Amino acid sequence: MNIDIPEGKDPIEYVWGEMVPGIGTAASHFSLSVYAHTTLGLREFEAARLRIAQINGCVFCLDWRTERDGRKVEDGFAGAVAEWRTTEAFDDRTRLAAEYAERYALDHHGLDDEFWTRMTAHYTQAEIVELSMSIGSWLAFGRLNHVLGLDTMCVPPRR
Repeated sequence: MNIDIPEGKDPIEYVWGEMVPGIGTAASHFSLSVYAHTTLGLREFEAARLRIAQINGCVFCLDWRTERDGRKVEDGFAGAVAEWRTTEAFDDRTRLAAEYAERYALDHHGLDDEFWTRMTAHYTQAEIVELSMSIGSWLAFGRLNHVLGLDTMCVPPRR
């Protein structure tokens, strides 16, 4: 861990809540809102989330699987996300979600007209904004947790 945590303190609660309460608490609420208020389908949501986790290297995020109504993505889904270009396990929306997450994280200046034509053919404007905000949350907070060494200390979000 790259941050000193006082004896007896939960690392996540300390860093996200006590160290910078004005920022950490708001960030935590935003992070939880992505899960609580999503309108995206589980597969496209998880494809984007897992692709960011793979890019960030966040240990917790790589192991986490979002559950909705008692359902999670199938075993092997993370492997398909890593192979989003060639997998036959994805429909167009799921593949685009993984592609968008990767390009958002690694080449946001390369999001060209051809990409946006494909994206708007499969997603509404509101869904694109929601996916963009979700990806931004995962990129920022998963990376923050990994960089600070907190990603092995994370606990599932409370709903």
